[in-house]
Amino acid sequence: MSQDTQKLTSAEIDSFTDQIPTWSIDESQQSIYKEFTFQDFGQAWGFMTQVALLAEKLQHHPEWSNCYHRVSIKLTTHDCEGLSYLDFILAQQIDQISQ
Repeated sequence: MSQDTQKLTSAEIDSFTDQIPTWSIDESQQSIYKEFTFQDFGQAWGFMTQVALLAEKLQHHPEWSNCYHRVSIKLTTHDCEGLSYLDFILAQQIDQISQ
């Protein structure tokens, strides 16, 4: 397991949440999640395509769903059964794509 995928402590998670203020953390601190809303399905699909390419590059894939113009994304690191640095990196990059 690389350093980027090691499970973060609660203190580390708290320090990283300032970098992604629009994301929520689940109660158990096992995942972060956010819902994105677009004007239509085409924009939502285009966003998902960009995220998919980014996720593949990072080899870190989201759990997500799409309903018309909404995309819900949940990030967690299954290898460590919780949150890792990579989840926060991907969340930041997803936010950049969505702007």
